[in-house]
Amino acid sequence: MDEQSQDARYAPPRSHVEDVRQEGAQPGQLASRGKRLLASIVDGLIAAGTLWLIAKNTPFNPWRDAGLSLWAPQFVSLAIGFAVFLALHGYLLATRGQTIGKALFKLRIVRPDGSRASVGRVIGLRYAAPSLLHVVPVIGQVFALADALFIFRESRRCLHDQIADTIVVQA
Repeated sequence: MDEQSQDARYAPPRSHVEDVRQEGAQPGQLASRGKRLLASIVDGLIAAGTLWLIAKNTPFNPWRDAGLSLWAPQFVSLAIGFAVFLALHGYLLATRGQTIGKALFKLRIVRPDGSRASVGRVIGLRYAAPSLLHVVPVIGQVFALADALFIFRESRRCLHDQIADTIVVQA
């Protein structure tokens, strides 16, 4: 018996498995770009409606011209907007890895290995860190555009997904 065939006796078994293509979204499968967009639109509409109610019933109005330059960072608006975001989505993000829009479209934020993403990772890295960049004039707008365009890569991961090391999957 030659040396090569003797080594083959101890090699792990090999088998060829064909990928089976199944129709419809399966749990754990990457979310489609369209569903992610729709979930984001729903979240945006809910946020806009909530901020409109706040503007009608409190002195804070994010749409009123405060006389500040476009180049001035809006830290108060950021803080109030993030507080509203947490009030609307914080519980779902902490318990299920979902915003209201993601829950409606049966999507979930998880780690790339499919495990649950921690609250700090989701809220701190995925949402808070990019929000801080958005208040920096020009850089914030460029980041927002690049963040959205990254969805068109094969991995379907936006910049905020990469910052937090998360993916969005079918729930």
